[in-house]
Amino acid sequence: MKIIVTGSLGHISKPLTQTLVQQGHSVTVISSNAERQSAIEALGAKAAIGTMEDVDFLSATFEGADAVYVMETLGAGSFFDQNLDVIAAINQIGNNYKAAIERSGVKRVVHLSSIGAHTDKGNGILAFHYNVENILQQLPSDVSIKVMRPVGFYYNMLAFIPTIKAQGAIVSNYGGDEKEPWVSPSDIAAVIAEELEQPFEGRTIRYIASDEVSPNEIAKVLGEAIGKPDLGWLVISDEQMLQGMIAAGMNPQTAKGFVEMNEGRRSGVLYEDYYQHQPVLGKVKLTDFVHEFTAAFNKA
Repeated sequence: MKIIVTGSLGHISKPLTQTLVQQGHSVTVISSNAERQSAIEALGAKAAIGTMEDVDFLSATFEGADAVYVMETLGAGSFFDQNLDVIAAINQIGNNYKAAIERSGVKRVVHLSSIGAHTDKGNGILAFHYNVENILQQLPSDVSIKVMRPVGFYYNMLAFIPTIKAQGAIVSNYGGDEKEPWVSPSDIAAVIAEELEQPFEGRTIRYIASDEVSPNEIAKVLGEAIGKPDLGWLVISDEQMLQGMIAAGMNPQTAKGFVEMNEGRRSGVLYEDYYQHQPVLGKVKLTDFVHEFTAAFNKA
């Protein structure tokens, strides 16, 4: 098949591209960075250099494709841009995809969404995934859409490193012994590749997770791996979390969204639909990710 992959050579798109090429598909990878072209071609794929903000570019690139994999992202540092409305910017990307899919005539779409996209309330920053899912649901009924809803990415734990270094603890506005799901990008890529080879029919949703562990278990596993066996997970108030993020330079609107997302973890809102449609867990466990975490911690 001719498959278009968005997301350049990111955490998911790179292993996805490698798998699809190995399976014999003709893959075109969209990247906004012209310097990535040679690396994309080295994987056996074609490079299409342009942006998610350019509907004409997207439409032309999607033209003639058997399937497209679409995901929304913003540039590095966007959460710290004081003038950027993250929700509005990502909603616009969703509208751009919708327009490009309609113009190009693509009938098979795999959309990377997220845990929490089942609702627009109580999920904080993840509300944009709800918005984009609903934008794409407005496509004509003959366009089949497979919605992928991964849970929290392991590599988000790398954000714990500064407070571990400075305060000797993981610090957040949620915690405890309640298990929650986490996922590896490689497991996400494997599921997407699997779904692209399966028949498309109507609109479907699939959750993706690799492991289920509690915050306190995470602190124990990470602490032992980095030589801090007494590492704890310190729970602070929502207001303390919000002010800390703003003091670090984060856009207040975005900071509020992250705090509300963690509130959704505490209340269970974030995971209520996940547990009603619980997936088979993937291959990569927390004990596998600790090697990546340890390397990053030692380098920081």
